[in-house]
Amino acid sequence: MRRPRTKRHKPNAEINVVPYIDVMMVLLVIFMVTAPMLTQGVNVDLPQAKSDPVASDELSEPLVISVTKTGDYYLELGENNKQPISLERISVQVGKILQRAPDTPVLLRGDRAIEYGHIVRIMTVLQQAGAQSVGLVSESP
Repeated sequence: MRRPRTKRHKPNAEINVVPYIDVMMVLLVIFMVTAPMLTQGVNVDLPQAKSDPVASDELSEPLVISVTKTGDYYLELGENNKQPISLERISVQVGKILQRAPDTPVLLRGDRAIEYGHIVRIMTVLQQAGAQSVGLVSESP
């Protein structure tokens, strides 16, 4: 007597992707947690409008800090705005002004050829002095 043939199973050629999805989800969570820790920078409030001038109050005079291509800092305040000033002195004077009038707009003018480090340095000093936001001044093309 012959045995009845049993049904043979063909080899399964499909790839099981469930472990790959699990690994991908773990990597996604790791990157989502670590990405904010890797970024550094200075917060800058950029305007949402396309190169329109910022509306300002007529009553409050903006506080303008200029940086020349040689790296000298100038605080345009009063008659002594033609003399270079140190970062420590800027910090003290801006801090005093912003304590009296916290709504005073702070603007930063930098030369086109200035190193980016000078801009970051002065923005850090302004932030430590109490400036909530710093506007960047540019010329129209």
